[in-house]
Amino acid sequence: MLRIAVPNKGSLSGPAAEMLHEAGYQQRRESKELRIVDPENEVEFFYLRPRDIAIYVSSGRLDIGITGRDLLIDSGADAEEILPLGFARSTFRFAAKPGTADHIEDLKGKTVATSYEGIVDKHLADRGVDASVVHLDGAVETAIELGVAEVIADVVETGTSLRNAGLEVFGEPIMKSEAIVIRRTGADADEPKVQQFLRRLQGVLVARTYVMMDYDCRVEQLEKAVALTPGLESPTVSPLHNEGWVAVRAMVPAKEAQRIMDDLYAIGARAILTTAIHACRL
Repeated sequence: MLRIAVPNKGSLSGPAAEMLHEAGYQQRRESKELRIVDPENEVEFFYLRPRDIAIYVSSGRLDIGITGRDLLIDSGADAEEILPLGFARSTFRFAAKPGTADHIEDLKGKTVATSYEGIVDKHLADRGVDASVVHLDGAVETAIELGVAEVIADVVETGTSLRNAGLEVFGEPIMKSEAIVIRRTGADADEPKVQQFLRRLQGVLVARTYVMMDYDCRVEQLEKAVALTPGLESPTVSPLHNEGWVAVRAMVPAKEAQRIMDDLYAIGARAILTTAIHACRL
């Protein structure tokens, strides 16, 4: 069986379980379950702390895992990213009291507090900046007020909590993270069960990104309509009973669907509708 590590809690856990369910895999019914077997799909799921997943996968005990890019890099584990999953996105930034620093070079000789010292150490070393890094678990905003550090490095979403603490971000982002699928570095990339698993997740990603659009249009407007809805290879075009009309079906990006519908209507297309895609293989 394919052995897969899945986050057991935190911001990665719910979306990961939802994506796996959409991909046709059984998921645990109780949060206390640490392992389940999906015999129909020949998969065994292990529910682990997100921070530990890269270690387990790098050891070879588990074949693949779902974790955050930040957690993979911070762990230093011998594992690699093979598929981004598009959820749990975050940005890591430096922050300090106004006037403390404007660029990463200004961190020389300073102390940086963070929960992700592996990421920060590497980022500073890659840029030749000699600064001290101190590890703190949980919220790090108070580290400056209490004199533990002059600078923090943390996840920034809206920046509200930083502003409330009298801090401001500076410099370029340290990194951008999201949920990813990982495997042990150098593992067989063409292993059939792994490839099937990746295809299923890619199918979920496509299904979430696109909708199916159907509409009728006059033959003389078909080229303009097809230019608006080219589909992936090309749209499906079928003649209608009424002469001079055709029915068109194509996949279109979900975020552009309303604009495309407006443009189609403007050139004379009618009976325009969209439907959700629940599964897909490209």
